[in-house]
Amino acid sequence: MTMAIIKLNPKHSAPREEIVIARQMHQALVLHFLEGLTQAQIADQLGLSQPTVNRLIKRGRQLGLVEIKIKSPVEPLVDMEEQLLALGGISRAIVVPTVSDNPQTALQAVGEAAARLLIEEITDGDTICITGGKGVSAVVAGLQAPRRFDVEVIPATGCVQGKHYTDVNHVSTLMADKLGGRAYQIHAPLFADSSAERAMLINMRSVADVFQRAREAKIAIVGIGSILTDDSSYYDLHPSSSTDLDAIERSGARCELLAHLLDDRGQVCDYSLNSSLVSLTLREFASIPTKIGVASGPNKARPILSIMRGNHLDTLVTDEATGQRILDIAAEGERA
Repeated sequence: MTMAIIKLNPKHSAPREEIVIARQMHQALVLHFLEGLTQAQIADQLGLSQPTVNRLIKRGRQLGLVEIKIKSPVEPLVDMEEQLLALGGISRAIVVPTVSDNPQTALQAVGEAAARLLIEEITDGDTICITGGKGVSAVVAGLQAPRRFDVEVIPATGCVQGKHYTDVNHVSTLMADKLGGRAYQIHAPLFADSSAERAMLINMRSVADVFQRAREAKIAIVGIGSILTDDSSYYDLHPSSSTDLDAIERSGARCELLAHLLDDRGQVCDYSLNSSLVSLTLREFASIPTKIGVASGPNKARPILSIMRGNHLDTLVTDEATGQRILDIAAEGERA
């Protein structure tokens, strides 16, 4: 909804004999622009002819007595999107209002916005590459496809069973069902027992085929993981990671992307599980034309900023509160 604000500027003086005309002009402008009356209604109220009212309004605008300013409810969000772009690392930011202090409700709104963006981006024949996680699951929940799309949905990582949002096969199947497309399943764990076992898994024909399709995707939808917070989903991915928190902190890890642990500059950390990760590499991920990151919540702000610094995404979808926290952290870094 827009709102028109009218400013009447009395600085233009007039000879005494024209005071009556000036007063009529002012009345006509107020009645027309502030009260919304038609020229015919104004003519009746002021006892003037309609052509006279028309001339008064026209002359008032010529004299600069009326200023119209359009205020949009999304203007602050657009400003925030521009500020996020100015930080660098992304070419598009979509910020939605923070509709609730409840993190699940806020994430739902972000997921719905990312789902609308995905519908706008895809065409028949496209391949969509995804991760698991709460953010991508929120996108799937928000999908309302206007028609069936002939698309493929491909996991970008190995699979972790147990929780519905960590199971990338489950999430990809749900997305394909909602879009009317086809999902591919990956039959490999997210983490191998060693780097040698990882190499063996990656080269298995069924796994290699899935990752080749993922590399050739047009669009990627991924979550952005926090690491050093109690609500981090990363510790749902591997049984030993929660007991290895000290090693994770020593590695300098600040965030997670495709289960790769990254530092505050968005660079891969020297952490043991990174070498046994069954996933697209970040170099492979970079070749995907459109990469959309989805995240919200105060604990996601630093991870998002780290991912932006690493230039890993094209598009960020988040909410207003998270966006403001990202900007605040970036400003604190500049002052330090």
